Amino acid sequence: MIRQSYKLKAGSLANLKMVSEELPDPAPNEVTISVKAIGLNFADIFAIWGLYAATPEGIFTPGLEYSGVVAKIGSEVIGLNEGDRVMGVTRFGAYTTHLNIDHRYVVPLPEDWDFAEGAAFLVQVLTAYYALINLGNLQEGQTVLIHSGGGGVGLMANRIAKKYNAYTIGTIGRPNKQALLEKEGYDRIIVRSKNFEKDLEQALEGRDLNLILECIGGKILKIGYKQMAPMGRMITYGSARYASVGNRPNYFKLLYYYLTRPKIDPQTMTSDNKSVMAFNLIFLFHHAELMHQILEELRQLDLEKPFVGHRFDFEKIKEAILLFQSGKTMGKVVLEVED
Repeated sequence: MIRQSYKLKAGSLANLKMVSEELPDPAPNEVTISVKAIGLNFADIFAIWGLYAATPEGIFTPGLEYSGVVAKIGSEVIGLNEGDRVMGVTRFGAYTTHLNIDHRYVVPLPEDWDFAEGAAFLVQVLTAYYALINLGNLQEGQTVLIHSGGGGVGLMANRIAKKYNAYTIGTIGRPNKQALLEKEGYDRIIVRSKNFEKDLEQALEGRDLNLILECIGGKILKIGYKQMAPMGRMITYGSARYASVGNRPNYFKLLYYYLTRPKIDPQTMTSDNKSVMAFNLIFLFHHAELMHQILEELRQLDLEKPFVGHRFDFEKIKEAILLFQSGKTMGKVVLEVED
């Protein structure tokens, strides 16, 4: 089977090239997926730039999530059949038309979802749930601050938090995203600005801030930590302020942000009685049993299908990535692969 994949050596988006190559038959525990849609993630961008600790050495294919159709079955695989519509995750390699993957990382695509929606779900919902529940220990009626509230993770985090009757405050970088957050049922919405500290205090309306999903960094992180109530938990899973638009990162900006990054003293934290936790979703890729446990718990929550805000043809990958870098997107950005 011949597949087409986008490959590069990390360092610049300009290095990304389409390559045709032979895909071998799946191993006994693998399935071959004919990929129909691919979800974009910030981890993809930082891996392309070579700024992600988990970036493979040498030439590699980016991409963490996809949906498609099972094309071939390994000899030891049970429970899947050729022609099944599925969605899945991979430790890179999703920017392709076909891939072989351990069958444990493939799950059925709901019947009423299209492929783009399937490619917009797993990374977002696993990130949101693991942050809120496994690490954040979200309890009924607590107050949650969700940064990048209009992004894929933010939208899923709000939906999950609402299942716990949480009071949710969503932050966005642009006012035009406010209507989406209102539709999604956030209790309060903040457009991040120099007045963020005051705006956050007003949004809380005297409530304790129990939990923060932090993906911005810098002063926003510091203000959130300061405002967090005793026994509050901040879960950090990214730092969007390091992002910029272009083939390469802005290295001077990166250096400045790195040198001025927030520094929280663990000894002070004991007096504050606050926690800061961090995680990398690729951790879950090496713990398939935990991933399936979380997915089973999510099924009990009966969440709505993900919101796909932007769809691009597979050949428009660089255009899609540049838009994704801009911070102008809402919901998930997805590449669609033609038959």
